[in-house]
Amino acid sequence: MLPLAAHIALPLEDPILKFLLILVIILAAPLLLNKLKIPYLLGLIIAGAVIGPHGFNLVLRDSSIILSGTAGLLYIMFTSGLELDMTDFRKNSWRSLLFGCYTFSVPLLFGILAGRYLLGFGLYSSILLAGLFASQTLIAYPIVSKLGITRDRAVNIAVGGTVITDTLALLLLTVIVGMATGSMDDFFWYRLTASIIACIAVILLLFPYLARWFFKRCSDNVAQYIFVLIMVFLGACLARFAGLEPIIGAFLAGLALNRLIPRTSPLMNRIGFVGNAIFIPFFLIGVGMLIDYRAFFSDWQSLKVAAVMIVLVTLAKYLAAYLTQKSFRLSADQRTLLFGLSSAHVAATLAAVMVGYNVILGHTPAGEPIRLLNESVLNGTILMILATCTVSTFATQRGAHNIAAKGEQSHPEPMGTGEHVLVPVSHAEDIDELVGLGIAVTKQKHRSLYALNAIDNRIDDPEVQKRSQKLLDQAVSAAAAANIHMHSLQRYDVNIVNAIVSIVRERNITDLVLGMHREANAPASGLSDDGGLLGTGGMLNSGNFSVLGKTIPDVLAHCNVTTFIYRAMQPLPTVRRHVVLVPRKAELEAGFQTWVLRIRHLAHDTGAKLVFHAIEPTIDQLRKKRCRNDIASYVVHPAEESWDKLLPRLLEELRDDDCLWIVMSRRDRISYQPGMGRVPSYIEERLIHNNFILVYPVQAGGNEEKMYLA
Repeated sequence: MLPLAAHIALPLEDPILKFLLILVIILAAPLLLNKLKIPYLLGLIIAGAVIGPHGFNLVLRDSSIILSGTAGLLYIMFTSGLELDMTDFRKNSWRSLLFGCYTFSVPLLFGILAGRYLLGFGLYSSILLAGLFASQTLIAYPIVSKLGITRDRAVNIAVGGTVITDTLALLLLTVIVGMATGSMDDFFWYRLTASIIACIAVILLLFPYLARWFFKRCSDNVAQYIFVLIMVFLGACLARFAGLEPIIGAFLAGLALNRLIPRTSPLMNRIGFVGNAIFIPFFLIGVGMLIDYRAFFSDWQSLKVAAVMIVLVTLAKYLAAYLTQKSFRLSADQRTLLFGLSSAHVAATLAAVMVGYNVILGHTPAGEPIRLLNESVLNGTILMILATCTVSTFATQRGAHNIAAKGEQSHPEPMGTGEHVLVPVSHAEDIDELVGLGIAVTKQKHRSLYALNAIDNRIDDPEVQKRSQKLLDQAVSAAAAANIHMHSLQRYDVNIVNAIVSIVRERNITDLVLGMHREANAPASGLSDDGGLLGTGGMLNSGNFSVLGKTIPDVLAHCNVTTFIYRAMQPLPTVRRHVVLVPRKAELEAGFQTWVLRIRHLAHDTGAKLVFHAIEPTIDQLRKKRCRNDIASYVVHPAEESWDKLLPRLLEELRDDDCLWIVMSRRDRISYQPGMGRVPSYIEERLIHNNFILVYPVQAGGNEEKMYLA
């Protein structure tokens, strides 16, 4: 056994001590820096400089630090693509393009002029220096993510613009190095263009297909997370093979998986947790280890280059943000946020300066190498990284905090309101999907979730109580995996219906999520010989609810809340389209707006498309309720078309990854139609491989109902 002194010799070589030291820094940095009002990200960079080889030399920037840091950088770019609001991203794509042009061309112009006329560099060196000015890194993105404003328009513009400007800067690097070294041939542009197109096509087209296939067949939490990591690094590798920087591939991988990993899903929570706890802090500490304070005192040329780079690149990035603000009429805080997110220089800048430093154009008479970028630029770049990261974190924190605070003030939660969702659980295999639906259809700010399991109060069996508690624990765990708290309710009552009704009243429940009846299904009664839905006379009888069992109809009769009856055949995030069949006069129901908002929120959260099937007056009302961020299409049906003809035709048109929603009605209410009672049995029998959800909205009764029916 080695003596203790051998283990603590500096720099530390024992992997246990190295990892322990870094973990202590990750834990202590926010506790200490919050009191000093220093952003957490900047604190980790400073900590890396202190413990690094240019500081107290406690830890070397060896392969383990580089590996973890590379994963952290890819993580930042991946999560920025994963958390993008794709609808807003498409709407803001031309804004991102213009911002990318601003934040590339303005620093490029400043860099070329500075290189030629302030620093006396040659043309190629000046252009490459300008490429350093233009590139940027989303190092402050975790601040935005933590404050929950990733869907702000300025954030979408900044993320899209970063990908554009980094791609252009790295392509410029490839071209300039080729021209400077004379390695460009006649087929250079063809090879580069073909490889880039192939890389983008593979990531954006093949990755979603592979992910959807995998998520359908594998529900293991660890396996899903490892699969996501594989996609991140595979995208990075493909980008490198195409001649791009790996961060571009990681961002494209995030875009590819965007619709398959909702923000409120357990998988998204795991991705964010591991990245924020391990990979991203390692990356920031690794960046700090690059900072050499001795460069401040090494020579006048390094200080001159550093000063020119820091001043001009900060001015250029601010000017790009200012031009973008004026072009799109953004607020001052959004301009500050744009500037903060785009002003940090780390990844692409390091890649470019190291490539330029390693390119030797010739030698002096004394045998000294003539580099494309000299040592003073390398030292100046390190100082620029420290300065721009400092500016970026402070500016982003200021702008993001102001935007988040204004958002809270402009959307306060009304007193006494909120979304209270009750999920009765009785079968372990249904719990994860039922809880997932309850989370997906509601908004996080106003959501309260309850899991209920009822026990017959005449039964005194400890095993029954243990099974009940196990089901509730599973529901709580399913919600906790998405970082959402769920209340567990164990209820002793005469029957499940009475228990549900009591909880609905006691807890002011607004939404009820029920699983489909699991007992042996009775044959679907009342079907005509030609497969019609209504059968002779189209009258509803008690046998038509057999597929729902006895509990669900009784609950519907006694609970006038928005109720979802769900049968899951595949995970919700893998659904491509939600096809919604809406009955006549549904827009006259009291709960019309509520269920529309629920469905739109789910589609927005999962990125799926909505297809509404209804008659013209109902479609008109649905269009009026359209949210800004939704992607919805509408299919108009003739008013005289009955459901016994419409529903079979609709089932034939469903695709493999569609989820069918049918808006139902309680008997004798405004939107009730003959034959609705046979819908559950018909769907259960004919729709074998698809998800389907029956929606029973809140409905008015008494005199109000008679007024509508008159």
